[in-house]
Amino acid sequence: MTGRARGLDTRSRVCSTLYVFGIPKIPDVPEEERTPVVVELLEICHRLRELVQGLRDEIAELKGQKPKPEIRPSRLEEDCRNKEEDEGKSTGKRAGSAKRRKTGELTIHETRVVKADFVPAGSRFKGYEDFSVQELVIRPHNTRYCRERWETPTGESMVAELPAEAAGGHFGPTLVSYILYDYYHAHVTQPLILGRLVELGFDISAGQVNRIITEGRESFHEEKAEILRVGLEVSSYVHVDDTAARHQGRNGYCTHIGNELFAWFESTESKSRINFLKLLHGKHSSYVLNDEALEYMRAQKLPKTQLGKLAAHEPKWLNDEAQWKATLESLDVSKQRHVRIATEGALLGSVLEHELDPGFVILSDDAGQFDVLLHALCWIHAERTINQLGGFSDEQRQALAQVRSQIWDFYAELKAYKQEPSEQRKAELEERFEEIFTTKTCFASLNLALGRLHRKKSELLLVLERPEIALHNNLSERDIQEYVKKRKISGSTRSELGRRCRDTFTSLKKTCRKLGISFWEYLKDRVSGRNTIAPLPELIRRRALELTL
Repeated sequence: MTGRARGLDTRSRVCSTLYVFGIPKIPDVPEEERTPVVVELLEICHRLRELVQGLRDEIAELKGQKPKPEIRPSRLEEDCRNKEEDEGKSTGKRAGSAKRRKTGELTIHETRVVKADFVPAGSRFKGYEDFSVQELVIRPHNTRYCRERWETPTGESMVAELPAEAAGGHFGPTLVSYILYDYYHAHVTQPLILGRLVELGFDISAGQVNRIITEGRESFHEEKAEILRVGLEVSSYVHVDDTAARHQGRNGYCTHIGNELFAWFESTESKSRINFLKLLHGKHSSYVLNDEALEYMRAQKLPKTQLGKLAAHEPKWLNDEAQWKATLESLDVSKQRHVRIATEGALLGSVLEHELDPGFVILSDDAGQFDVLLHALCWIHAERTINQLGGFSDEQRQALAQVRSQIWDFYAELKAYKQEPSEQRKAELEERFEEIFTTKTCFASLNLALGRLHRKKSELLLVLERPEIALHNNLSERDIQEYVKKRKISGSTRSELGRRCRDTFTSLKKTCRKLGISFWEYLKDRVSGRNTIAPLPELIRRRALELTL
């Protein structure tokens, strides 16, 4: 058989597998018969095989069956080996025993003297040996306020005013704080909170628990709104991400904006770029046709006719959405794409008018709605496009492993650059990036993935211009897990007030943790009205100032 005939026979054998549902077995093609076309067909077979298995798993889940399990290799031998090595280095102390005194900084609320029994005569007193016991007191503490009532000489009735700790109603500030803490921190559902309180002896109803969780929390909402405003003001970049959030039985989204200083969450029906720009607006609702807005529209290929009309329009500042829509109608900007681009540009112009720096960096996982201002990409998410590939030959697997190793070595070099940036090192890293991401390997899918990442060079290497920004978006991923846990436990929200409270208290809790404040103490302080803990926006300013010194 001639070489051409053998090649055609090989291609026919590979192609025949594409018509078999499930691709049970991919043919083993000899090295000498692997023409470029055959190599690409084999890669298609492997990808199709993975796709079919995924569809089978999805069908099994819809039928109420279990998908194919992912069985990972056992780590038993590795764990045993590590344990043996650790035991060889053992110092004779249990892990953590030398870290600190367990009760060295413990607040003592009560001291009791324990006398020794049957002390022999002639013994000398040598002081005390301390032994601390931590205990939790959980019990109802009901107070009856007997308010004096008087009748004045004019016949009017007077009743003594309640003290501050009782001004909030029939439930004290500690109990209210406990309910809020249980619901928004421990993710305990309302029925479980109610059942626990009833068992402890409280007289409270399901409706009262719900009102405590959602009603009368305007001061918390105001503080949450200020967190975003001040956080954006004192920061040079933020992490962003979003996740699913059902509301009233419909799918929606929750967007996270934050960094090391704050965390802010907001649930909406959309995850578009328009929605994201509105979130950056905060309490503002204006649309501005400034130079930055027009430049954005031009970059997004808005037709010159519409662009000229918007550039000539007066006034440049439109106060709300109603005025903006009326302006678009008057200028005959009606096509959906044109309206979207114009709206995004006007919102961006307004965001910049409200003192957000044009050099502000948005760090994301490459979701399109976040691509505004200066956009930086997460290296962890970028590398996943490489990690998801699977070579079907030793040569391809070796090429994949080599490229991944080069990427992570380059990542380590970027981390070192952040500590000591220099122009020389910057040029070297840019050159190294070109070498890695323009490499041509024997793996066609790998070459395509490297090409896609190479086109994102400016976003992946923004850290060379701005060493203060992070290389990954893990912070946002961790913060938003708080919201995901709540969604899995409680499901969707039903009322607008409930959704707003969920976003507010999640924002306040995560921000407290970033600032080193106990969320429990924060709740007690705010609910009681003492306000001895400074407003969180003020603490964000202080922390930002400390980091710049």
